[in-house]
Amino acid sequence: RARRLSALRQFFRFLQREEHLPANPVELVDSPRLPLKLPQVLSEAEVAALLGVVDASTPAGQRDAALLEVLYATGLRVSELVGLTLKQVDLRRGVVRPLGKGKKERLVPMVTGAVEKLKIYLNQGRPLLLKGKDCPYVFVNQRGGRLTRQGFWKLLRRYAALAGVRALSPYALRHSFATHLLSRGANLRVLQLLLGHADLATTQIYTQVDAGRLQAVHKKAHPRS
Repeated sequence: RARRLSALRQFFRFLQREEHLPANPVELVDSPRLPLKLPQVLSEAEVAALLGVVDASTPAGQRDAALLEVLYATGLRVSELVGLTLKQVDLRRGVVRPLGKGKKERLVPMVTGAVEKLKIYLNQGRPLLLKGKDCPYVFVNQRGGRLTRQGFWKLLRRYAALAGVRALSPYALRHSFATHLLSRGANLRVLQLLLGHADLATTQIYTQVDAGRLQAVHKKAHPRS
């Protein structure tokens, strides 16, 4: 219905511009509200299963282990993750500086486990995957070039199947990062900065995902509970 209404609006605007109509009769019609689609979120146990299924005994496995650990540790967008360059990684401080929407750079810390997995990959697996080539990007494919979003999606689906985790969207780990931080008491404004959201309203959708925490806070704070 929303698409049909939009098409009608465009049609009547055209007639109005051509002076076939004095006004657009559809402008006053309210568009139907689409139901809010909540992000897909994994449980902490499902994330642990996904991260634990990677075989890090091969160069590609070391890359994949680092890739998934960094993604869950930072909540980067997939485009930011595969676009991460060596210059944007500071292992000593344990942070990354992704370039987000609007070419805005932000600082995002990593947990110790992700830093360790990344060190192993950069020192051992990555040089073997490069095969003597030069590539500025952190995560490379088997030919020594930049890992693409499609390549990431392919390996994520494979590991999800191996871990017995339900079908995932490419952004499932980012959504899980945000929801798990919020459920453990992270400030919404801090979460906004970590995720690189320009508008706090975008971050607030995770409060609807984490209904359990909202109920707990309400119960604890309300004087009649």
